[in-house]
Amino acid sequence: CAAAPRLKLGEKLNEGKTKQIFLLEDQPGLVLVQSKDQITAGNAVRKDQMEGKAAIANGTASCVFRLLQDSGIKTAFVKRHSDTAFIATHCEMIPIEWVCRRGGRGSFLKRNPGVKKGSRFSPRKREMSAALRQDDANNDPQWSEEQLLEAKFSPAGLAIGQCEVDVMSRSTVAIFEILEKSWATQDCTLVDMKIEFGVNVKTQEIVLADVIDNDSWRLWPAGDRSQQKDKQVYRDLKEVTPEAMQMVKRNFEWVSERVKLLLEPRAGGRVVVLMGSTSDLAHCEKIRKACTSYGVRCILRVTSAHKGPDETLRIKAEYEGDGVPTVFVAVAGRSNGLGPVMSGNTAYPVINCPPLTPDWGAQDVWSSLRMPSGLGCSTVLSPDAAAQFAAQIFGLTDHLVWCRLRASMLNTWVALKLADQKLQACSL
Repeated sequence: CAAAPRLKLGEKLNEGKTKQIFLLEDQPGLVLVQSKDQITAGNAVRKDQMEGKAAIANGTASCVFRLLQDSGIKTAFVKRHSDTAFIATHCEMIPIEWVCRRGGRGSFLKRNPGVKKGSRFSPRKREMSAALRQDDANNDPQWSEEQLLEAKFSPAGLAIGQCEVDVMSRSTVAIFEILEKSWATQDCTLVDMKIEFGVNVKTQEIVLADVIDNDSWRLWPAGDRSQQKDKQVYRDLKEVTPEAMQMVKRNFEWVSERVKLLLEPRAGGRVVVLMGSTSDLAHCEKIRKACTSYGVRCILRVTSAHKGPDETLRIKAEYEGDGVPTVFVAVAGRSNGLGPVMSGNTAYPVINCPPLTPDWGAQDVWSSLRMPSGLGCSTVLSPDAAAQFAAQIFGLTDHLVWCRLRASMLNTWVALKLADQKLQACSL
């Protein structure tokens, strides 16, 4: 592959057990995250060199961040720079590790005696622990929400208060669920995961930062602990031998290759919007724009079930015949014949999305709401909501669409939370 472009490295901001972070002098606001060929356990009580680990970890982290960013999660990741490094926005870290658990394992069982090993948590558990250097000797102790608030952290000038804690807590759960859903496509169970957040020094926005790689989770193929592929295999070694390290490396390589498949859609669906006339085009374009935001292909067609029912059914047959999963959206004002005719002649989902007008809208809508028996088309008035409904149908089988829906839910919640915080500040 092509050599990575040379970067002008500035000050080393931080060096941890597995990576170094440098300012980029010629790219203000950006840093280089350089991975190391070192693997550690127990806060570096055990540490070994593992040739090639830097490239493996960087490849894994880059794919994970791409998946999350494509879904709509805000991260510090900018782009992969080389085999062993990626470029990120400059953040000041919030010194807390956020943990999300689907199963009862590891330290959770030690802190909660009596909980059955392997218990499945629904909803999942969310915890936090200190990631301060001075706490390494204490094995990163658990922190409560109250402790975090009393610490009065202020990275990049952003005071960490209740709103910021709530945003990180919600984001942790959403990020876990996106990765859990994605790994399930490879028949892998994401048991638990740890992440960290930072504050962008330019925008003062909280984003997912640090790295997410095979050190960050418990990952079990087929839900079988004996097949685990994560760093726990290294932690569990009774003796570190060259043969044992080769086994650990093979596990890390397996994950770095398999994680690439998480970026591939499992099934390609489409939305076909049928409009009664081109006067409805602006309404339909809103549907197409919203579909595109969820990664769903959208096709616009013009046909009238009243004026040309034979052509409407021919178009229907065209999209039924190629085996591509399809949702039809019927856009017809006045008397909606499209939705009922389509619903009565196809087993595919049909959504009515009539473009109602102020003068006759209250009367016209009944042609979309009152259906003859045997017809199952739904009616959604908002173009954005119709697209979202179609995306939810595809999200049942396409994890990438589901991930975008899940991130959209999070971003809507965060926007409301921040709007409330801003309003409260103005009122004081």
